[in-house]
Amino acid sequence: MTRDLQLAPGTYVRCPSRPDWGLGQVQSVIGARVTANFENAGKLVIDVTHVNLIVTELPSSTKSTVRGPGPNSRS
Repeated sequence: MTRDLQLAPGTYVRCPSRPDWGLGQVQSVIGARVTANFENAGKLVIDVTHVNLIVTELPSSTKSTVRGPGPNSRS
């Protein structure tokens, strides 16, 4: 059950009953209230005693490495 999970800011989640929301990232957790920003539904406050969330990994196709300018770049 979701309330037994250790949700923390930055954790990626999905809502099995609302797959149309897409991937969400937890912004905050206060008691049973989780604020998450979903790719297709925006920011939602969810009471995890009533709505199931599952923790998921960030898909590898969306992972990226942030790199600074190369040694020969000009500003």
